[in-house]
Amino acid sequence: MEHIACIEDAGERRRIAREVLLALPEWFGIPESTEEYIAESGGQPFWAALGPDGRAAGFIALKATSEHTCEVAVMGVLRPRQGHGLGRSLMDTALRWAAGQGFEYAQVKTVQRGRCAEYDATNAFYRRLGFRELEVFPTLWDEANPCQIYVKYIGNILAEGLDKRGICGNI
Repeated sequence: MEHIACIEDAGERRRIAREVLLALPEWFGIPESTEEYIAESGGQPFWAALGPDGRAAGFIALKATSEHTCEVAVMGVLRPRQGHGLGRSLMDTALRWAAGQGFEYAQVKTVQRGRCAEYDATNAFYRRLGFRELEVFPTLWDEANPCQIYVKYIGNILAEGLDKRGICGNI
């Protein structure tokens, strides 16, 4: 069974991001974009779902987009572990931490619903977690991949047991 751990080391963050993202080409199939996610994750608050063997089954990284809002910068869960609550646990941990840092909102970007089955599953995941559609930007990425932005109010999440001084770094 996996446990969620804050990953402090930038190199370890990038290693985990690379391992997970390269195993998910249906979502992370553009090499330049994937490399950007990997590089940026090294400097972001980062949590991983680690198995008993220490291997990561998934991860999440956050970044600030304003003083009130953080974004799920990148997230991935290995296919065999999807549907077992790891994504929810990663998100819950990251958003509790963000609320403890004073963020009131979380946002995430994905491909608009109805464009691709894999992304339809992603959209459904975010909606199940309480994210709400905010806006679609038809050409932010490109016309074939309209960007759907979801938001969630997190100002009411209690950050029980989390250190407000910034475990996993500051954003």
